[in-house]
Amino acid sequence: MKNFDRYTVFEQAKQWVYEAGEIIRASIDKKLTVDTKSNPNDLVTEMDKKIEKYFADEIRSTYPTHRILAEEGYGDELKGLEGIVWIIDPIDGTMNFVHQKRNFAISVAIYQEGIGEIGLIYDVMANVLYHAIRGEGAFKDAVRLQPLTQDLKLSESILLINSIWCAENSKVNEKKIQELTSLVRGTRAYGSAALEFASVAEGIIDGYLSMQLQPWDFAAGVILVNEVGGVTLHASGRPLNLLGSNPIFTGNQQIKDEIIEKYIELK
Repeated sequence: MKNFDRYTVFEQAKQWVYEAGEIIRASIDKKLTVDTKSNPNDLVTEMDKKIEKYFADEIRSTYPTHRILAEEGYGDELKGLEGIVWIIDPIDGTMNFVHQKRNFAISVAIYQEGIGEIGLIYDVMANVLYHAIRGEGAFKDAVRLQPLTQDLKLSESILLINSIWCAENSKVNEKKIQELTSLVRGTRAYGSAALEFASVAEGIIDGYLSMQLQPWDFAAGVILVNEVGGVTLHASGRPLNLLGSNPIFTGNQQIKDEIIEKYIELK
């Protein structure tokens, strides 16, 4: 698409992310109205909606031809990723936001014709911004993230594994996941997919598995991980569906094949 200056759009998106973070921090100790969505653990607050509306209003007034894919209802009805699409999670890790008042993030990705061009993941309470422009590297604030190690063994890896793998309605072979967790050096869970992707991009976590992520959970993280030489796939090994839910592996390419081929058995 003509007239898409990635650097100008990136600077504008970054400004909005910082401003949204200020809005959240200013209200962090105020009483929240908390509702549930698909289940009692799927939380949404008035702040999720307020921040998403803030982004939607700013994007539509500044870039009226751009479209929005978002979690809380202020996006567009999309059947494809033609043109320029902003994919937004206003508060990724809402349960952490409600219970801990930390360890949550704003996630913003900008795709052009289905290709990720710009990704921003903002750890709001730590005031740390992970960001990437396609082909320009990934950064933690002003520090460039290094390429992921090329000599990693699975037995020496630390993985993030979402506990939903063990749910009764899970579509994965739980015994295989138990074998994997017993093989690797350790497992973790942070409660924010965006920050989990950022940890993979930073190289402090080697891989991340989750049974069910929506595009707004992973769209920005995919761009960051790509920029440090990592890979993000549907857990079966297929390409991602950027318009729907996916079971996902993201991480170091050195362990990708072994995990997907030996330990992920989808029912």
